Amino acid sequence: MSKIPVTVITGFLGSGKTTLIRHLLGHAKGKRIALIINEFGDLGVDKEVLAACGEETCREEDMIELSNGCICCTVAEDFIPTMETLLGRAERPDHIIIETSGLALPQPLIRAFNWPEIKAQVTVDAVVTVVDAAALSEGRFAADEAAVARQRAADEMLDHTTPLGELLKDQLVAADLVIVNKTDLVGEAALADVEQRLRAEMRPGTGMIRASNGHVDLAALLGLGLAAEDHLDGRDSAHELEHGGEGHEHDDFDSFSLRLPQVQSRDELLGVIEQTIRAHDVLRLKGWAALPGSDARLAIQAVGPRVDAWFDRPWKPDEVRETALVVIGESPLDHAAISQSLMRASRIAA
Repeated sequence: MSKIPVTVITGFLGSGKTTLIRHLLGHAKGKRIALIINEFGDLGVDKEVLAACGEETCREEDMIELSNGCICCTVAEDFIPTMETLLGRAERPDHIIIETSGLALPQPLIRAFNWPEIKAQVTVDAVVTVVDAAALSEGRFAADEAAVARQRAADEMLDHTTPLGELLKDQLVAADLVIVNKTDLVGEAALADVEQRLRAEMRPGTGMIRASNGHVDLAALLGLGLAAEDHLDGRDSAHELEHGGEGHEHDDFDSFSLRLPQVQSRDELLGVIEQTIRAHDVLRLKGWAALPGSDARLAIQAVGPRVDAWFDRPWKPDEVRETALVVIGESPLDHAAISQSLMRASRIAA
């Protein structure tokens, strides 16, 4: 099964990301597109976006809004489970568009596509950064820098001290394609100066195209096939460069599965899982459990030390009733120690 391409669109609030997406959806030509939107302060964006396309292109259930903070700061808690849910649907999308928060660093999100749960199913078609040519030509990073400041203050996870110029450089160096938007508001000489300054911050080989009102030929935006998650060199943020490459610690992930003999009880199992996660820095754990006397399967999802469990369905008549777990974390995981710890929730029938 071929991987589903994902386009990551980033850029400051007001640069024209939503307008670009509306144009994209309105010219999708029957391609079914799923949207993951993580912008703040853009109230009603869902209605606007959905109004731009037909039911066959993007249905309401194909648009997911993440509002728990910057998607790049909540990869394990929000992004990975969201992608799993989207990929688990019977009707899979042809293409996925992710609109990040305007103040996001794209680098952590790109690396997340190497997580074992999604790497085999999706690939980063391209990272697209949208910039406001008019604002840049006037020495500003956004049309309304006060609105950007309010956006930053609204998200406690964001760094409130990093200068906007540094954030823009991080978005540019992560990009595979830079869209210089609002070019109709800038004279040719000023536009050429903006583009020259932008190219000085971009990686060699990064594409640049001009746009007005977010109108971009889809052939230039989708289907680039760049697999950005496999080409991380040179995309380091300023923070990573300052700390000698720190940030790449999440590039490589390890995972393994194990089956447990009969568990004592729900509470004991979940308690052991939480203790194991805390002791061994496990990022995620998922699976299901067979509980004594229960005819339903207990589904388990753990992100960090938070463990959720619910009965998702009855056991099938021909199904082996067992407890099966998948453990995910930074490479290398201590398989033996983690397995031994989790086995404390089991008992062997006499």
